[in-house]
Amino acid sequence: MSDLSKLILDKIRDVPDYPQPGVLFKDITPLLADPGAFAAVIDELAGLHRVDKIVGIEARGFILAAPVACKAGVGFVPVRKKGKLPSETLEASYDLEYGSATIEVHRDAFLPGERVLIVDDVLATGGTACATVELVRRAGAEVVAVAVLMELAFLKGRERLDDVTLHSLVIV
Repeated sequence: MSDLSKLILDKIRDVPDYPQPGVLFKDITPLLADPGAFAAVIDELAGLHRVDKIVGIEARGFILAAPVACKAGVGFVPVRKKGKLPSETLEASYDLEYGSATIEVHRDAFLPGERVLIVDDVLATGGTACATVELVRRAGAEVVAVAVLMELAFLKGRERLDDVTLHSLVIV
């Protein structure tokens, strides 16, 4: 295990039965509250690839993606829930355990061929990440990779991203 992985795992708090009974929630707020640990994560993510834009997935993905973009010296693009962006958008829907959800990105968020790193806090089932990859590609950009702080391996989200490079700082 790398020093960074150990640091991350030491700063993630397990919260049983949240948001519902039987779920063990992985709380990243202790990591975010530690300036050294947070900076180490941002530095690692910012150094993964040379890209033109960093995409952050609503909402916790914004917490990581915006400082990664700043550190990398590139633009930040938010992918938001349907109806939250003010200009013309592209949208993609994906299935949830009970129902579906739709996310959007501004139609003009990317120049053709721009290289993009998608950043989120957790990869679970992969539905949101897969829909975000679709949106970025439909907008004319190239997805270089998806990077997450933590991958929940037992939910097999990696399998849905088989055509994309995936970086997980920790896998639980």
